[in-house]
This record gives sequence, structure tokens and C-alpha cells, in this order.
Amino acid sequence: MTTRSTRAGQQPPERRYPLARPHRLSAESLARTGGVHPDLVRRFAVLGLLDAERDATGRLWFPPGAPYQLARIQRLRAGLCLNYASIGLVLDLLDHIDHLEAELRRRPHRTPWAGARSEPPWT
Repeated sequence: MTTRSTRAGQQPPERRYPLARPHRLSAESLARTGGVHPDLVRRFAVLGLLDAERDATGRLWFPPGAPYQLARIQRLRAGLCLNYASIGLVLDLLDHIDHLEAELRRRPHRTPWAGARSEPPWT
């Protein structure tokens, strides 16, 4: 196999092609899915309420779970009348609670007083 050479014997830049397109959502498609304006989706990304990545052109791309995150934000805003800064705090706390509950489920079931004393605690 021969390679094409450019000026002065240089090799052309190597091109790489992805084997599959990454599964991601644009701001417009996420907004359409969530029933909101794309500018609101972009604002949520800037505020850190939605996880997003920028490509080389600066366009925002959202992970497949973004519609779920957007629905949580909408429920907190409508149900509790929270501002966006409060929603960020509540989302962080809910995620932390989920993490702690998952940690408790992974541990073997033991009573709090097992091993230390034979009687249950006074509380």
C-alpha cells in the first residue's frame, strides 16, 4: 500500500472516523422533548443544573439522561416554587440522599447494637 505524500515528503494528517455516533442530545432536541424553549435549556446548562459538554464548535450536547434531569428541574420549579439557585441545591441534596441510601442497601443487614452489646440502645 502506498501513501500519498505532500510537499517535501511530509505525510498527510491522519484522519480518524468514529465507528459509531455518540448518543447525545442537542439543546433543541432536549427542549423539544421537555416542552421548553432551547434558551431555557442553555440557561440551565450555564447554571449547572443540566450536565452538558461543548464540542469543538462550541455547541452544547447533553447526555441521554438529560430529559430526566430536565423533568426533575421542572417538577421542583412548579411543585415547590423554588428559584434556580435553590433547585441546584435541592438536586445536590437529593443526589446525596440517593447515594447514602444506595450505600446502606449495599451493606449487610445488621442491627445497630449487634456485636457491641446484647441489649438494644436506650433511644
